[in-house]
Amino acid sequence: MIEFLLCSLVTILPDYLFRRYRQGKRIGHEITFFTVWYELRWGITGALMLTIALITLVFFYHPTTSNVLSLYRTVSILPETAGRVDLVVVENNQHVKAGQLLFTLDSSTEKAQVDTAQSEVDEIDAEIQLANSELISAEAMISQAQGAYNQSVGELERTLDLQRRNSDVVTQKEIDTRENQVVVRKGQLDAAVANRDIVQTKITVSLPAQRTSAIARLHQAESAYHKKFVYAGVDGVITQFILQPGDIVSPILRPAGILVPSTTGYGRFQAGFGQITATVIKVGMAAEITCASRPFEVIPMVVVDTQDFISSGQFRPTDQLVDAQDVARPGTLLVIMEPLYPGDTNGIPPGSKCIANAYSNYGEQIAAGEFGFWGGLYYHMVDATSIMHALILRFQALAFPVKVLVLSGH
Repeated sequence: MIEFLLCSLVTILPDYLFRRYRQGKRIGHEITFFTVWYELRWGITGALMLTIALITLVFFYHPTTSNVLSLYRTVSILPETAGRVDLVVVENNQHVKAGQLLFTLDSSTEKAQVDTAQSEVDEIDAEIQLANSELISAEAMISQAQGAYNQSVGELERTLDLQRRNSDVVTQKEIDTRENQVVVRKGQLDAAVANRDIVQTKITVSLPAQRTSAIARLHQAESAYHKKFVYAGVDGVITQFILQPGDIVSPILRPAGILVPSTTGYGRFQAGFGQITATVIKVGMAAEITCASRPFEVIPMVVVDTQDFISSGQFRPTDQLVDAQDVARPGTLLVIMEPLYPGDTNGIPPGSKCIANAYSNYGEQIAAGEFGFWGGLYYHMVDATSIMHALILRFQALAFPVKVLVLSGH
């Protein structure tokens, strides 16, 4: 309507003035309700054509969309394992911090497994202490066996020395006895050394390996035990949380609730513009939004990012070929917008429904002379038409409460 009124000023109005003051035709006489079309046909036709061209120009270079949301993510509150609820420490709609305990599951079995694994570690530690004592005893046995062996060797050498001096003093039987005694004492020494080596191997290899395995079983049991405690992963608000002690919670069949992070959905808006505007919308473009949760306000925004693909073209590999005609509706170009001035969007709840306008700006290219004279004149006119769309957005901001509260059947 605004475009038609503006276009009529340069088409219908001059046509009427020409016929009124040049041809002398008067309203109510020659120009009546029945003769308006015939008398003002050139002005009406020109107004309609110019209006269509202007609307096309405005909506192409300054696109608008009502598909604007401040999207936010949610986190399902799920334990890693299924179980029966033992204790609930938070309430629905409660603000929680990352790492805060939410609820616990029955962990009696896992606690017993932890105690058993800890007992195994303690037993192995006790065996290591005992083995260290055995090592000291084995070292003492080696010293004792070494002393007895040295004594036997000394007695044998003295006996042989006496035989060399006087063969009648020492008998061959006594020499054999001394030699056998040396062999026995050498065997005892070797046995003591072997026993010491066994104890050392037990301390350095066997028991540490057993302790490592026991600690691994302890960590596994502790991991299973800790999975019975469910904590908040991020800061946020808990919703749809009606858990009670005795309820069964499963990571597949039954989540406990939903956690809405407090770091998403604020100050960042996602808008879906028509695909035809893909060549127009650029990062850095100025934009404006008005939201139902903040009526009568128009907030200046800036385009910070655009999605390089259309979501409706997504497909998943299946056993059927994808036919393009199966895509029922064309997708939109996802555009990310943030407030031009930080804090302007404070108070807009995540998920709010909004209307957005994006405005093309060719001022720098015109100043640089990239379009030439006529091209610069055209794009200067394009930039000037943004005021019309901005005015329409303000009318929409004023009509938003009426549309929502009255015309929606409220």
